[in-house]
Amino acid sequence: MPVTAFLPCRAGSQRVPHKNTRPFADRQDGLLGIKLEQLLACAAIESVVLSTNDPEVEAIAAPFVARAGGKLRMDRRPDHLCSSSTSTDEVIAYLPSIIPEGDVLWTHVTSPFFGAADYAAAIGAYRGARGAGTHDSLMGVTELRTFIWDAKGAVNYDRAVEKWPRTQTLTPLYEVNSAIFIADAETYRARGDRIGAAPLLHAIPKDKTVDVDWEEDFVIAAELWRLRGGEG
Repeated sequence: MPVTAFLPCRAGSQRVPHKNTRPFADRQDGLLGIKLEQLLACAAIESVVLSTNDPEVEAIAAPFVARAGGKLRMDRRPDHLCSSSTSTDEVIAYLPSIIPEGDVLWTHVTSPFFGAADYAAAIGAYRGARGAGTHDSLMGVTELRTFIWDAKGAVNYDRAVEKWPRTQTLTPLYEVNSAIFIADAETYRARGDRIGAAPLLHAIPKDKTVDVDWEEDFVIAAELWRLRGGEG
């Protein structure tokens, strides 16, 4: 099935003001420009839907739309689905109305180091797993092999056996990093979710999953972008 990338970019980010559109390192078109460039460069993605209620987002996207030859289209999402109180579940319920069929790749501008080749590799892994019948969707994760505790004590190892085992021997846990989700449009309709019942946990290296969620993340990521020479 064709793969459509869904890129939500609402106005009014609170933790990082103008996160999507403000200049980022040497990019005047910001994180949005970087992400549109990456998605449009991925041959495995047939089309990109940019969902927004922000005129600044539309202005930055306009030249990309003009150059993309129909691969990029705008969805002017209703304001009531773009507020700080809007839940992800509400956007998931909305998505089938704009992407009614095919496979949906959900991603965010906040993962600037996850680029075109990374999307292609994830799509390949998803298709392989679907073809083998082992998984019905894909979710980007970061593997954690470290000492994880909750209020009751150690979670991923038994201190009665060994108090401080070598970290490489620990049973891994996985943090959802939100770099990528892939599922077919029917999963959104039938399950109200962006993953199915048996998602493939697609482990992504830490250097690809720098996430811009707070103001200090924005500053650190921008400096890292400069040090890497503007490469995702």
